[in-house]
Amino acid sequence: MSKSILTNRPHLIPSLLVVAMLLLALADLPYGYYQLLRFVVCGVAVYIAYMAYTWQKMWAVWLFAFIAILFNPLVPIHFSRELWQVLDFICAILFIVSLFVVHLPTNNKLHKSS
Repeated sequence: MSKSILTNRPHLIPSLLVVAMLLLALADLPYGYYQLLRFVVCGVAVYIAYMAYTWQKMWAVWLFAFIAILFNPLVPIHFSRELWQVLDFICAILFIVSLFVVHLPTNNKLHKSS
């Protein structure tokens, strides 16, 4: 039986959304967009960290937990616009990389037939 790409990478669509939003954030947009960006990036980063934890990819747990803290909307971290642009671009790249390296392990015991 063939598995869907979303079965192996359930974070595909949320990650692509975040990548698009992070790259769009490089433009000069209203402040409300950046507030929304914090919520979306933080939420998706927490989701990927959780998925990475269940798949025992601890390096990804730490990386995406750090991104979630960086973009957290409750206690915002303030940097200059130029630094945020660099961070947005780097995080967009990290979310893209996560699509290739954070996935359901092929030898996952939970998904094997009995």
